[in-house]
Amino acid sequence: MELVIHNINGVATSRKVVLNEDIFGVKPNDHAIYLDTKQYLANQRQGTHKSKEKSEIRASTRKIKKQKGTGTARAGSVKSPLFVGGGRVFGPKPRDYSFKLNKKVKLLARRSALAYKALEDKIVVIEDFTFDAPKTKSFVQVLDSFKSADRKALFVLAAADSNVVLSSRNVQRAKVTTAGNLNTYEILNANNLFITESSLQRITEMFS
Repeated sequence: MELVIHNINGVATSRKVVLNEDIFGVKPNDHAIYLDTKQYLANQRQGTHKSKEKSEIRASTRKIKKQKGTGTARAGSVKSPLFVGGGRVFGPKPRDYSFKLNKKVKLLARRSALAYKALEDKIVVIEDFTFDAPKTKSFVQVLDSFKSADRKALFVLAAADSNVVLSSRNVQRAKVTTAGNLNTYEILNANNLFITESSLQRITEMFS
């Protein structure tokens, strides 16, 4: 697949780039995408949820009523899960949600996600750019030039650029990442994928 390179003003240049068929032209594997996305979302979970069980409640341990003759069920403690303020039965406990995923599966998932974007014609290759200073207005102008201000946009840079990252931080629907941190979830979550020339070379080296 051949794409025209644009500048940050949204104007097509006379130069073109050919996308690597081993990455952007593979047959997408939906199951690999599912596993990689599941792992990414699981890793975002803190897993610090906790509720107290009966043995962890601090309350009086006296028997609240006699065993028989009340006409109601037996009750031995106010810490019982049956009473307000009592413990919880089988409540959540702190846990680690992360799980192992093979590198080849991750690689296939990322290739598949990029292939989907290529099939949908949602990839835009742009010239390398930076800003003189962090300024949200400058980044919004870039989005406006590509008519992506009201759509989710993911910008992929070859290396971290603090001015670009800080300029995009207040833009709700835009995200800036690097080729080394590119993941399946962010690729598929974006409506448009903007890849700089140098980051495209980096992606080709990493995923081929």
